[in-house]
Amino acid sequence: MKSFDAIVIGAGQAGPFLAARMIEKGMKVALIERKFLGGTCVNAGCMPTKTLVASARAAHVARNGATYGVTIPGEIAIDMRVVRARAETVTMNARNGLIGWFAGMDGMTVIYGHARFEGPKTVSVNGETLTAPRIFLNVGARPVIPDLPGVNEIDYLTSTSIIDLDTLPRHLAVIGGSYIGLEFAQMYRRFGAEVSVIEHGPKLASREDEDISDAIADVLRSEGIDIHTGASDIAFSKSSDGITVATDSARIDASHVLIATGRKPNTDDLGLDAAGVITDGRGFITVDDKLATNVDGIWALGDCNGHGAFTHTSYNDFEIAAANLLDSDDRKLSSRILAYALYIDPPLGRVGMTEKQARASGHKILISTRPMSRVGRASERGETKGFMKVIADAETKKILGAAILGIEGDEVIHGIIDAMNAGTTYPALQWSVPIHPTVSELIPTLLGDLKPV
Repeated sequence: MKSFDAIVIGAGQAGPFLAARMIEKGMKVALIERKFLGGTCVNAGCMPTKTLVASARAAHVARNGATYGVTIPGEIAIDMRVVRARAETVTMNARNGLIGWFAGMDGMTVIYGHARFEGPKTVSVNGETLTAPRIFLNVGARPVIPDLPGVNEIDYLTSTSIIDLDTLPRHLAVIGGSYIGLEFAQMYRRFGAEVSVIEHGPKLASREDEDISDAIADVLRSEGIDIHTGASDIAFSKSSDGITVATDSARIDASHVLIATGRKPNTDDLGLDAAGVITDGRGFITVDDKLATNVDGIWALGDCNGHGAFTHTSYNDFEIAAANLLDSDDRKLSSRILAYALYIDPPLGRVGMTEKQARASGHKILISTRPMSRVGRASERGETKGFMKVIADAETKKILGAAILGIEGDEVIHGIIDAMNAGTTYPALQWSVPIHPTVSELIPTLLGDLKPV
């Protein structure tokens, strides 16, 4: 049996950084990863997908160059092998950077293999048994494949496998109208494929307010994407030239199908029962406000604990754990203000409560909206789709939440994220003097238009 001061299972966006901090403190750490360093973000999430989004945007801008007085003779062509190779390069650079970083750490032992608990303090991997007083789980999540008729008889794609696609689909059917599915839908439409989105629910991006959801749908429809919401009885069958996707109201002749109906935690084969670690009904590891499980000495970080499922929330889990365990601090999961983005173009930046949540919470709320068509920078760039929206508490003057669907919305939202984390009231933010011409300069104006509902 090999002994360590800590064992980290999973090399996503929390565990490795925590391991590095522990090594700085002179500890001996084992980092176990069953596949690739970097987790979902580096290998099958943010980095490769946003690289693909950038290629798709380049094609979109080129096709629309005449609007800006830029004429490009001939048809804009897409070389999917180059597109794929570019995304792979970005991933490999990041992964190899992590390999080099870990190799230079005295006290770090990186083990590739499938780890399983043998007890609350022991883990087996590759036929060896490891023990440590502290064990951290950062095992991530994977795509969920729903049990739909015919799904196991077709060659479907997931958000992981579609990244390796080096040919352009004739017609891509996306099953699932949430964040991952919508990003791939617009991306492949811009590459030149026909695209249909099939969503069981009544609207796209169901977490969002109805006005945001409708605006997202308008953006996608304006680029020629077919959207089928409220779809039931979804079934698949092979056809002579591809795959038939049938619903209660539509029949789609697709060449490829992307299943994007959510993700589930990679916790079902860790032997959690042997350690006594509790999970909820969906397989997420139950943690307290400091990310500790019900078993003393075991913590769960990142996607597998069900609190965020984003790279930045996973990294924040590392920050919480490191502050509490290594820096004698008192940081809590409940203090986190959730923020995220949807990377269609234009992007959606989101923080805090939706209008629906704010109304349900009992707050006396103020709301302000402003179309992007009234933003100078958006007009100058010829990108006026979307709108800004902010919700505030009428009594405390604190901002409760905001949504910015529009050009640079994923960046502009950070002004509001920072204000909310600092506890700044909206009247104070109104007196800032932003730079012109920017999208962010409209935040004080947006706040000045807050009205009761």
